[in-house]
Amino acid sequence: MNAPLYNAEILRLAASIPYQSRIEAPMASVEKRSPVCGSRVTVDLDLDEAGRVAAIGLLVRACALGQASAALMSAEAAGKSPAELAAVRDELTEWLAGERDTPPDWPGLHLFEPALPHRARHPSIRLAFEAIAEAADQAARERAG
Repeated sequence: MNAPLYNAEILRLAASIPYQSRIEAPMASVEKRSPVCGSRVTVDLDLDEAGRVAAIGLLVRACALGQASAALMSAEAAGKSPAELAAVRDELTEWLAGERDTPPDWPGLHLFEPALPHRARHPSIRLAFEAIAEAADQAARERAG
């Protein structure tokens, strides 16, 4: 792997995060922080009647990798179920840890392949996916009463 860790596509994504405003009175809100670098991602969300992501709000204070990951996550999360978000979170964790050969089936995650040998960068890449999966689970439990 000779690809640069911070390439043009990662930097483009880092500068183009959708949903960069908080939701007023969200069904769930979760903040995740990387103890290694201090990156922080907060995800607010609402679920629709079918239990799928209907609205997303973000506050991202992270390195370029964390910002790019948040951009990829938020670009595709609408309409996903809590189970789908938990699955991609788990698959991303496994891929970064070397426990699977391919990235999860989520658009753009292959861009993090140059980060695989840089374990200290993995927590930042996982933050947004961990936060939205936890928020979706909390919102689903709230909806179920």
